Amino acid sequence: MLDLWFFALAGPAVIFAGISKGGFGSGAAFASSSILALVIEPRLALGVMLPLLMLIDLASLKPYWGKWHPKEALLLIIGGLPGVALGVALYKIASPDLLRVLIGTISVGFVLWQVSQKKGWLTLGKGPLPDSAGFLAGLVAGFTSFVSHAGGPPAAIFLLSRNISKTGYQATSVLVFSTINLAKFVPYAFLGMFTLETATANLALAPFALLGTWLGVHAHRALSERAFFTFTYVLLTLTGLKLLWDGLS
Repeated sequence: MLDLWFFALAGPAVIFAGISKGGFGSGAAFASSSILALVIEPRLALGVMLPLLMLIDLASLKPYWGKWHPKEALLLIIGGLPGVALGVALYKIASPDLLRVLIGTISVGFVLWQVSQKKGWLTLGKGPLPDSAGFLAGLVAGFTSFVSHAGGPPAAIFLLSRNISKTGYQATSVLVFSTINLAKFVPYAFLGMFTLETATANLALAPFALLGTWLGVHAHRALSERAFFTFTYVLLTLTGLKLLWDGLS
């Protein structure tokens, strides 16, 4: 698994995850799992990424400490924890091809959701979503985060509807997914997703995760999101379509 081709893909993918989670919420970070799933079995891809995502979470907490919105964070976390449990139940019966289809579908669906928002085809409504929607968004986020590290979009829908600041949105995302990722660790271990090879990969990729986080935190205030997410949408679309093709064929 740990050959030159793996690291040629994994290094940039992990940096990308760090930039996304460190500066622009968690929505696009799951592209890293999608990329790794092109070259290794999806379960191992998820197992490689979780400790790295937790490292990124830890490195992101300090710069955004105390800037989150406690109410929104609590609603998403309360829903997210049973969502993780639901992910455990599905994961036990999921085949690798099914996981490829799930990851691919979520990848393409995320891009379509973002484009629909930009074009005005889909709106969040004039007022903020109710608190109950926060629990539901957390439930979906916990589930999709467990099966593919893709909990960002449902959480984003709720947070964006609450009209909070960019930094408040980012800080709340960091707090929520730090908690959800921590809750995923023990089930992942029991499911056999951590091996000596994944641990070796984690050690080798940790500097890439920290570099990406550092870049993301600094880019949060300094850079426009437009070019960054344009690249993200193209990458997720191509990767998602490839995984859908592999899983369905």
